[in-house]
Amino acid sequence: MVEEMRSPRSWWDCADVETIQLNSFTGIISFGEGLISDSKLCILKLASMVMTHEINSPFRYAGGKFYARKLILEYFPPHTNYIEPLAGGGSLFFAKQKVTENWLNDIDSDLMNCFAVIRDYPEELIARVRDEEATKERHSYYKNEFEPATDLDRAVRWFYLNRTSYSGIMNMQNCYWGYGEKYSMRPENWPRNIRRTSAKLQGVRLTSLDFEEVIKQAEDGAFLFVDPPYFNRDQDKFYVHSFIREDHLRLCKVLRKNSKRLTFMLTYDNSPEVRELYNWADIILEKEWNYTINRTDDQKNGSDRKGTRYKGKEFFILNYNSMQMSLSP
Repeated sequence: MVEEMRSPRSWWDCADVETIQLNSFTGIISFGEGLISDSKLCILKLASMVMTHEINSPFRYAGGKFYARKLILEYFPPHTNYIEPLAGGGSLFFAKQKVTENWLNDIDSDLMNCFAVIRDYPEELIARVRDEEATKERHSYYKNEFEPATDLDRAVRWFYLNRTSYSGIMNMQNCYWGYGEKYSMRPENWPRNIRRTSAKLQGVRLTSLDFEEVIKQAEDGAFLFVDPPYFNRDQDKFYVHSFIREDHLRLCKVLRKNSKRLTFMLTYDNSPEVRELYNWADIILEKEWNYTINRTDDQKNGSDRKGTRYKGKEFFILNYNSMQMSLSP
């Protein structure tokens, strides 16, 4: 398991270096002094823009908080050190302004490897997916035949399957074709998506550790957004790594142990068990929001419907209070 995806040296750090050696990550010789491409200058400009601009996660992610992100952000306290121990697609990180220190972690090493390649080698990834087409045949190829030999290969496979699978489910037993021309991001837009994501990820720490290690390592005063899989639903079909009952109990224990030195916001399914587990927290709010699913499934069935509307109902659990926030349920 990869513990930390370390950026070798960002390409703007390398601009004043006379010669850069062959990089074992991609097998590609990096540029020397002055050889910064227009696309890299574009990312450099983007990096300054996305600090204050909301962008979407580059991935489709089952259980992600895309539809709730604006509601959740209303409850974020001021902070300079931001950590997601269970990042998934990172919808909240991409929706918020970057701060001084940013750390994304997920136990899924293939997911975090793809984030790292996007951060450090966007053009190499773009070169590999630029001419791809979203077809069932290519989806089947990447799922069943393609054998990654490098971390770049792993990222290509993960990115293609995620963008073309139903709901972005990456558990290979349930990773089915789910692309639709009307509602899915088209391949011709993938390069732009990769570049703006790379810009946002510059300077961000990326790791693939157990969540407990991340919380223990978090610096005093850090703010954590924690979004575990639901407590009372079977998540095995969605995720590569299961989050079992013991993991939920471990999460509660480590958050409580560190609650005096860290600030956190936790989102969970609205259930009596969760309320009982976190009865020690400062605030437990009941929140709901609208979301839509089954768009690609509708397309597969030949329907013109855009999808089915649902209401998300969850707890927002906070170990802090603020007079500046509206905390009404």
